[in-house]
Amino acid sequence: MRSISTRRSTILGSALAAAAMALPSLQFASAEAPPDHGVVSFKYLHYQDSQIGDGVTVISGASSAGSSSRMGVNAYSMTALVPVAGEWSIGTTYTSDSVSGASPMYHSSGLTKMTDLRRAVDVELTRYFSTGTLSLGTSYSKESDYLSRGYSVQGSLSTEDKNTTFTLGGSMNNDNINPVIPPYGDYKKKVYSGVVGITRIFSKSDIVQLNVGYSNGNGDFSDPYKVNDNRPTLKNNVTILTRWNHHFDWTDGTAKLSYRYYSDTFGIRAHTFEGEYVQPLSHGWTLTPLLRLYSQSEADFYVAVGAAEKADPTTPTPPPANAIYYSEDQRLSAFGAITLGLKVSKQINKDWLVDVNYEEYEQRAEWSVNGNGDPSLAPFGARSIQVGLSRKF
Repeated sequence: MRSISTRRSTILGSALAAAAMALPSLQFASAEAPPDHGVVSFKYLHYQDSQIGDGVTVISGASSAGSSSRMGVNAYSMTALVPVAGEWSIGTTYTSDSVSGASPMYHSSGLTKMTDLRRAVDVELTRYFSTGTLSLGTSYSKESDYLSRGYSVQGSLSTEDKNTTFTLGGSMNNDNINPVIPPYGDYKKKVYSGVVGITRIFSKSDIVQLNVGYSNGNGDFSDPYKVNDNRPTLKNNVTILTRWNHHFDWTDGTAKLSYRYYSDTFGIRAHTFEGEYVQPLSHGWTLTPLLRLYSQSEADFYVAVGAAEKADPTTPTPPPANAIYYSEDQRLSAFGAITLGLKVSKQINKDWLVDVNYEEYEQRAEWSVNGNGDPSLAPFGARSIQVGLSRKF
């Protein structure tokens, strides 16, 4: 069994490459107006990752011989947004996801099969003013060995001409980890986060956003299911996110570009470049191809996989002598990753919308541009498909 923190990092980091803090999503637009209708949507996500053999790739389309399927996820979510009294809205999302499979190589004390079920709900209440908004949110997530509670607040304020919007937000997450196999215990973790942002409309075709975030975490960041894994109990990080959207009148399409820089006290420095192009077509169709490039350096206490463990992943590499902190978690190593995706959506009528989103992800140590990748680590790949259906009312 693995904790939800490990699972989220693998699923969201690999399949979706999440690049946001645990705060309500910042709307990349000018001052928000109250919604004039409600929306209900359903989404299904299937995710499968694999440890890839030497010379085998996912994205290039080469033979998959030698690869080994690991984690599989089936997730269902229901979302509703309802306007209230013309100046308020309430939104809620319910998610249920099931995980099955085995931990990737060099991650844990064994490659035993596991299954788990997580259920999560979040609620956000928003008040709209003439020049801004104020949102309050709460979240709850529960699985067999992990309980997470979160609270958030976010406000926005726009200039009189509505061309510039300032955003300020904060959140707190309180997590409890209770392993279901030895070592048993009651581990706790608290994370406080904040973000400040500015969004500026430069022309009828261009809009730019800059967000700066800071997070302070205290508690147990080690993974109880990993052998030789002891991490600092303090983790701070800084994120800088820039976005630029440009609309092309001659195609009626929109290019969306972003860059994110991440730095934490574990020693990891990460860069994410993302580009997508939204192209409306006739009869309500829209195509959105996506490319995401990622690179990170290794944590200060990352331990490279030894020869004995590469031959037998159940034989963990001993930690360095006199080392206080150490981990051979592949997610703390230096690596680069590429994600390719394509989203296809169809506006059936004025009320109904259906969409399908497919992504392929591949991670390799030698693709890191700002760190020394561990050559002993096998490549890692993942595929995900998401189907959605929404209705206005």
